[in-house]
Amino acid sequence: MSKFDEKVELYTKFMNEKNLSFDADLLTAVTKGLGPSIYKRDAETVSGSDPKELETVKKNFLIKKLGLEDGPSLDEAIAEVVEQIGKSERNKYRAVVYYLLTKKFGKESVYAK
Repeated sequence: MSKFDEKVELYTKFMNEKNLSFDADLLTAVTKGLGPSIYKRDAETVSGSDPKELETVKKNFLIKKLGLEDGPSLDEAIAEVVEQIGKSERNKYRAVVYYLLTKKFGKESVYAK
């Protein structure tokens, strides 16, 4: 099994443990879109309490990648996803956070092949 497949398996297991329903193909596509960052411990997770980190998620993912307009709804969506995963959960995997945000905004087409 490749390192990439191991990461997808880890995120799949995580989502199953959290009882989050998901589309495995989309999760794989989102994970692939993150590139080598998934192999770096610090970059692999999102800090739900760090305003600078949350701003990065908003600017680099929601606005640049998904093409959304900046506004309070983006911050609210990020807060909802952090809540959904669990504020006390230490491992808020970036792939899972981005997957949930992609679904929330109905932007699956960004990852369509």
